[in-house]
Amino acid sequence: VAAVFARGTGEPPGVGIIGQAFLDALRSDLDGTETLDTYAVNYPASRDYPTAVAGVADAGNHVREISAGCPDTRIVLGGYSQGAGVIGLLTSDGSAVGSAALPGLPAPLAPEVADRIAAVALFGKPSPALLDAERMPQITAGPLFAGKTIDLCSDGDPICSAGSNASIVPHLLYGVNGMAAQAADFASARL
Repeated sequence: VAAVFARGTGEPPGVGIIGQAFLDALRSDLDGTETLDTYAVNYPASRDYPTAVAGVADAGNHVREISAGCPDTRIVLGGYSQGAGVIGLLTSDGSAVGSAALPGLPAPLAPEVADRIAAVALFGKPSPALLDAERMPQITAGPLFAGKTIDLCSDGDPICSAGSNASIVPHLLYGVNGMAAQAADFASARL
């Protein structure tokens, strides 16, 4: 199993805290005969949100390499916060391609590559209202991914919910509120 994870805004390079919690839970769900290789999406994860295009391109390139070179490997994608947006765009319906807000956004994954992806786990994906406020395109799941995506939003999370909670704390709790394990269970059931 190959897991590709995109960290959230401001996290140092790597998979981030939420990504590590998800990957640890996924590893423990595997039956012992499977190995889990992980890949941290390489992108700035900065507040300059249009640079997320670099993450979409990097994750897509890595997924295509796995798909071409490792025919028996099943792929799990995941992302947290801005990283959930990156993975959401990678698995989108392509409606954001050509957007003025995200010049250079790659086209969606080809169906034969999409078929290799067993599951997608999104944590705290930016809400439509937040994307509008940042003048970013909406993220619409592609039909090849809708049935294999879990899109988690913690109660009161101001990044992914429509609520007006001023506290960022709910957005930081995915690694400890049971949702990392929930997403891992979802993913492992599809492997």
